[in-house]
Amino acid sequence: MCGGLAQFFGLNRTLVRIGFALFGLFGIGEVVYLLLWLIVPKEPR
Repeated sequence: MCGGLAQFFGLNRTLVRIGFALFGLFGIGEVVYLLLWLIVPKEPR
């Protein structure tokens, strides 16, 4: 998941993973995950 988000937003995968780890530690990771799940379109197959 983090790799896909990094590619979508043009960011480094490691930074996205660190960000999610920090969000998880502070209790807002679930909210961010759900918001991104709604916002980011699926990759066409």
